[in-house]
Amino acid sequence: MKILSRLLNNCRKPDRQIGMELGISGGAVGSRISKMEKLGIIEKFCLKVEPPLLGLNMFYIVVNTQNQKEIIKNVKLAGMPFTIVPCVGGNTAIGVIVKEDVQQKIQLLEKLMQDVRVMSVFEADNTKITHNLTRTDLEILNQLVDNPRKRIEQLSKDTELSTKTINRGLDKLQDNELIQFTLVFDPSKIEGFLCYAVVAITQENIPIMLKKFEKEFSEDYLMKPFLAKNQVVLFLYSESIFKMDEMTEKIAKVEGTLTTELFIPKKIDMPRRWLKQRLETLTKSQTLHISQVN
Repeated sequence: MKILSRLLNNCRKPDRQIGMELGISGGAVGSRISKMEKLGIIEKFCLKVEPPLLGLNMFYIVVNTQNQKEIIKNVKLAGMPFTIVPCVGGNTAIGVIVKEDVQQKIQLLEKLMQDVRVMSVFEADNTKITHNLTRTDLEILNQLVDNPRKRIEQLSKDTELSTKTINRGLDKLQDNELIQFTLVFDPSKIEGFLCYAVVAITQENIPIMLKKFEKEFSEDYLMKPFLAKNQVVLFLYSESIFKMDEMTEKIAKVEGTLTTELFIPKKIDMPRRWLKQRLETLTKSQTLHISQVN
């Protein structure tokens, strides 16, 4: 679980470095990763880029239904799926990408889902996003969409950029909180542990709440928290359903937390089509200009 956690936060982290952090050899880390792939726990390594960084808007919708295919079909009429997370109990959380007219697209989707119980809809917080990607950054990202673990030497060969330029570019991209070298995994294949998310709605400043949560629960983090305006989503893992319930109660008692909601994902998918299309469009443009989203 500790290896999986590190790969979820940065799948480019070398096996040797992970081994040093955990007190085992890099070879042992590599064999455990291979085993998780064979068992179907790790489905694929992937590149996650928050759409606003590439000049696109997005919002999230949480619905309760067993007919996921119909929901995805409706989502595609309003925008493009960014993340799809079906959960135990029928809830499905979906990130939806739209180029413009966010409120109109939200209204359209709500109309399309009149026969479905919509739990919540909220926009991503784009106010603090600065667009500082260069054409070189986009070229590197374009190479990493299908294989985010591609070696530096191969990246240099494929882009015709020097290894020094690649290293500098990767350092910049890995420092960007809106870019994540991660993976798609199947929680149902993990034996002995439960993976879950606790959504904490807060009345306090988000950075303050993050520090409080990290102090109390960082040892149980599966991956770094996700932020959306007044919400903090904590991704955790526990050894039993009782421990999971106990953790949820502890989070609810943290000063500044208004309410909490527990989600147990059955699968986490991140379609790549939109990212490939967007990177290709920006890379081919005569003048690199990423619009500021509103």
